[in-house]
Amino acid sequence: MSAPARVRGLVGTTLTTVICVGFLIGLGVWQLHRKVWKEDLIAAMTSRLDRPPQPLPLSAQWQTLTQAANEFRRVAFVATFAPGEEALVYSPGSALRSDVKGPGYFVFAPAKLADGSTIVVDRGFVPLARKAMIGQAEGEAQGAVNVVGYLRWPEAPGMFTPAADVKGNTWFARDPAAMAATHHWGTIAPFYVDQEAPAPAGGLPSPGKLVVNLPDNHLQYAITWFGLAAALGAFYGMWVYGHFKKPA
Repeated sequence: MSAPARVRGLVGTTLTTVICVGFLIGLGVWQLHRKVWKEDLIAAMTSRLDRPPQPLPLSAQWQTLTQAANEFRRVAFVATFAPGEEALVYSPGSALRSDVKGPGYFVFAPAKLADGSTIVVDRGFVPLARKAMIGQAEGEAQGAVNVVGYLRWPEAPGMFTPAADVKGNTWFARDPAAMAATHHWGTIAPFYVDQEAPAPAGGLPSPGKLVVNLPDNHLQYAITWFGLAAALGAFYGMWVYGHFKKPA
């Protein structure tokens, strides 16, 4: 190979290697940032979930609440549920409920507060095999109920989230606004509440405590990306050595 051709090959390979190594290092750094974010999230969730329940903020304050500052706060309030006003959210399981072991439905229902405002409450979980129990009398709240739960914010449907089965009254994302529009629940709070207590007389839907169970594998991922960058750099070094060792 002529010297000019050898130089051209070196330049092209070097440029490609630099871009790839830079990309791999960038992924590693991003994972380190994600690790810090995840640790802060876990700390915030743990702190909020461990606190005693506080009174639900007044409806006049609802628009000032933010997901970052208020999600997972434990709250307590008195509400009245209308019989037969449920919407179902299918879930294959739960990362925050250790008692939920398989697929089923979370039962969402509108709750009227003393000031006339409405808040949507996730009343609890019903296993797939016991769907027929939803709406039965022993699971319906009677009169005013002292609810203890956690503030939660709606989730946006992902690219692969199925569309709601309105006819079957089943959603695949926790979207109280869409449920309210379909069932004519009126104006609702911008958040909803995951009910922790009380459990209904019949046991279903089953409310429960939320637990912090978020995976934190970001350091492992970062080491993987950095390792790939180092391996590529080492391979490049060996290639350069062999490239110039060959006779022209």
